[in-house]
Amino acid sequence: MKERIAELTDRLNYYNHRYYQDAVSEITDFEFDALLTELTALEREYPEFRQADSPTQRVGGTISKEFPTVYHRYPMLSLGNTYNEQELLDFDDRVRRGLEGEPYEYICEQKFDGISLSMTYENGLLVRGITRGDGSRGDDITHNIRTIRSLPLRLQASDAPPLFEVRGEGFMPLSAFEKLNKEREDIGEALLMNPRNAAAGTFKLQDSAETARRGLDCYLYSYLSDQEQFQTHEESLVALRRWGFNVSPTWRKCATIQEVFAYIHEWETKRFELLLNTDGIVVKINRFDQQRELGFTAKVPRWAIAFKFKAESKETILKDIEYNVGRTGAVTPVALLKPVLLAGTVVKRATLHNANEIERIGLRLGDTVFVEKGGEIIPKVMGFDPARRPADSQAIVYPTVCPACGSGLVRQEDERGTVQAHFYCPNEKGCPPQLKARLEHFIQRKSMNLDSLGEGKIELLYEKGLVRSPADLYDLSFEKLFGLEKVITDHETGKVRRTGFKEKTVENILGALEKSKEIPFRQVLFAMGIRYVGATVAEKLAVYFGTIEALEAATHEQLINAPEIGGRIAQSVLAFFADSDNRQFVARLRAAGLQLAETGEAVVQESSKLAGKTFVISGVFENFEREELKHKIEANGGKVLSGVSGKLNYLLAGEGMGPSKLEKARKLGVTLLSEQEFLDLIA
Repeated sequence: MKERIAELTDRLNYYNHRYYQDAVSEITDFEFDALLTELTALEREYPEFRQADSPTQRVGGTISKEFPTVYHRYPMLSLGNTYNEQELLDFDDRVRRGLEGEPYEYICEQKFDGISLSMTYENGLLVRGITRGDGSRGDDITHNIRTIRSLPLRLQASDAPPLFEVRGEGFMPLSAFEKLNKEREDIGEALLMNPRNAAAGTFKLQDSAETARRGLDCYLYSYLSDQEQFQTHEESLVALRRWGFNVSPTWRKCATIQEVFAYIHEWETKRFELLLNTDGIVVKINRFDQQRELGFTAKVPRWAIAFKFKAESKETILKDIEYNVGRTGAVTPVALLKPVLLAGTVVKRATLHNANEIERIGLRLGDTVFVEKGGEIIPKVMGFDPARRPADSQAIVYPTVCPACGSGLVRQEDERGTVQAHFYCPNEKGCPPQLKARLEHFIQRKSMNLDSLGEGKIELLYEKGLVRSPADLYDLSFEKLFGLEKVITDHETGKVRRTGFKEKTVENILGALEKSKEIPFRQVLFAMGIRYVGATVAEKLAVYFGTIEALEAATHEQLINAPEIGGRIAQSVLAFFADSDNRQFVARLRAAGLQLAETGEAVVQESSKLAGKTFVISGVFENFEREELKHKIEANGGKVLSGVSGKLNYLLAGEGMGPSKLEKARKLGVTLLSEQEFLDLIA
């Protein structure tokens, strides 16, 4: 098995390199996933043979209760900033005088809007990943760094030194940010403000599996080593790329400051075509010996400077405000603007976030407003020009009733009793936008993957009265669907078109519904739309409780004992199952044949040493992930329970275990086991 694990590790790392560095897919996703599944199963059975550069680390799974603080081998200093070209000319003059007339070149690079990271490689192996911190020391987030798929875990290069450090900008691609915010909106979570903040928070998540799911990436821009291997920064970038690192191709060598200006002007608008945000240009001296000669001030290097782009802002007219109702009932105001070209796109709408934001800015309809994108995906209104407020401007009166169903709006309190900024429509069982949004949530790819249905078809089914609850989808038949038609009029052109369900469309929909009955329980649970239960939380609940019946019967204490489940999620789950309509909804899904229990992998029995014994796992362990421990217990005949009770034999206690579990176990006289004591039991 050791040889097979080594073979799979090498093959998968090779395919990863070809895909992320060379943009070449040598095998299909299905074939890759099959190999990865085989490797994961083998490593679980033979953890002693798992290699340090195993691609299974890409998917995370490590839970970190805290991140150790470590000192940087080389300090991570910040750069001096400038916003105008005259200061760049002054910088160039200082460089020329500092080098006493010696010829020099610049390297210009994009200043990506993420967080600075430092990665150390020893003998070709990634051994540590650290945040910038205060420049002298940062947090060790190696487990999360390893989830970056474009970052090599082991180098294949023969000319790399035995010890070196690379630095880069960790970021969240714009597409990943939009996807994450859509998921958060879907479960009633506050939206993240911008990709930089989202990336910073994701790199510091305790659950590396969740970090892996969010699709972070990193562009490398610096090489450091005690061994002087390169003469110029240009040479180091070329070598890093050759060694398999993700180096952005946007850098350029410039012979003069005028060429630097040309590069800056080129990227003032071109930067909006990139897959991530950038807020400026970094200008560096190319030769390393000249960098050393110029040296540092107390805070910044004298051989580099950052030219910052000003966030593009445009003026336009606030024509009206639209109030949208989401799946959770949150009412969000959206500014309707006179169209304006901003950051490469025509903007007609901009977010206003909530009633508090409208009041803070002091807006009125008809105002000349300032709209920015900056680090945002969705444009936002930053303020207005009081001098240009028209005499007939109108006060903005936030609605007190739902714009869709007329129910009185409410404001909810969070766990600490603080009134939330958003207004909510409480009519969750009768408000049309909420009902349609739940249907759209149910059919999405990460839920029931009903790709034959979309928003337009859901709209038609809703209008015809055929579907109100997701469970209604499984009552559809050929007779009910065939021939349904909707007439759509384009108000701008006056053209009329018809859309509807023809025979092939109906067959596809019914086939997809039948196929969805094979979707795993964790996805079905996510599709149910329980507030605060996103895809990751649904997976944790499904794995921990195993069946919908166990989850429905769970107490508050049992819920918060589940991994990563806090009081707010627990309360939401309890409230969901306390509602008789929701219980009826689950019963209809069960009757339709959906998967409401985790099937899991077949457990390969190692022994019967734990036969008849029950365990609860809590905390962080040195040699195992929780799921690995669960498999180990079951492979030796034991059973893992969801909570501490009088029937429990052992509480397997790791570092940082839940205090409530510990206290209850002691009261009930349950035996506590350390990791080593557990290993002794099955030795």
